[in-house]
Amino acid sequence: MSIQKLKGLIAAPFTPMKEDGSLNLSLIPRYYEMLIANGVTGAFICGSTGEGVSMTTAEKMAVAEAWASCSRSNPDFKVMTLLGGTSIADCKILARHAREIGLYAVSFTAPFYFKPADVKQLAECCKAIADEVPDMPFYYYHIPVLTRVDFAMFDLLQAVDGYIPNFAGVKYTHEDFMDFLSCLHYKNEKYDMLWGRDENMLAALALGAKGAVGSTFNYAAPLYYRMMNEYENGSIEIARKLQQKSIDMIRLLGKYGGIATGKAYMKVMGLDCGTFRLPVRNMSAEQFHAFKNEVEQLNFGSFCSQISPSIEA
Repeated sequence: MSIQKLKGLIAAPFTPMKEDGSLNLSLIPRYYEMLIANGVTGAFICGSTGEGVSMTTAEKMAVAEAWASCSRSNPDFKVMTLLGGTSIADCKILARHAREIGLYAVSFTAPFYFKPADVKQLAECCKAIADEVPDMPFYYYHIPVLTRVDFAMFDLLQAVDGYIPNFAGVKYTHEDFMDFLSCLHYKNEKYDMLWGRDENMLAALALGAKGAVGSTFNYAAPLYYRMMNEYENGSIEIARKLQQKSIDMIRLLGKYGGIATGKAYMKVMGLDCGTFRLPVRNMSAEQFHAFKNEVEQLNFGSFCSQISPSIEA
C-alpha cells in the first residue's frame, strides 16, 4: 500500500451529546461544515476527545456513519476512527464497519487493561485488526499518559515494518521528541507521523512534523494555522508568541476540570456539544461563568474557529 502523508490540522471532534447524555448526531453536519470553513483537513473521531471509550460499539458505529455521510463527497477531508483498545474482537467489527461506510482510515491504541508485554505483542495486536481491512490505512494511537503503555514508537515501527502492509503511521500524543524524530526519519521517512500535543506543536514543526491531530483545533484552528505560517516564513518569535497563546488557552483546561472544558470552549464559540459522560467531571454553571470571563481575557474571539452564518442553527 502507498502511504499518504497527511498534512495540516486534523481535528479530534467532540461527540455531541443531548442533555440526557444520548448522542446528538444531528449536530455533526454543522460540525463538519464548521471544520471545513476553518481549513481543517480531517477528523479523528471517537478518540479521547470524542469519548470513544465511553460509548458502546453501536454508538461508535452511529457516530462513524454520521461523519461518513457528511464527508463522503469530499475525498480531501480524511476521517479516521479510533476503534478502541481493550477488546480486539470489537475492534475488528468496528474496522470492517469503517471500511463498509467508506472512512479513510482506522486507528487503534494499546490494550490498557490487559497490557501487551512487549512491542512484539503490541504489533501482533495491531496486525490482528489491520488484517481485517488490508486496503485501509491503519494508524497506531500512541498516548501513554492514558494507556500506560510506553514503548518507543521507533521500536514499534521496526516491529511492524514488512509485517503489517497497511500500517500507515502513528498519532503521536507524547513528549518524547527523540523518539518522534527517529520515527520521522525511519526508512527514509516511510511512515506518517501525526503530532498529537497541541501545546508544543511548534517544537514538532521544528523537527519536521507536517500533520497534527488535536482537540483544540476544533475551536482554535486559525491560531495554529497562523503559527504554522509564521514558522514557515521564518518569523520564529511571532510563532513562539502564538504557541504561548495556545498554552494559555490550554492551561484553562486544567484549571476548570480537564478534557470536558473543551466542550465549554465549543459552547463559547457557538457550537454547543453538550457535556461529557461519567466518569468525566463537567463544570457547574457558576464555573462556566468564571471560565467564560477568563476566555474573554484571552481575546478568544480574535483567534477562535468561526461559524459562518450559512451553517448557524
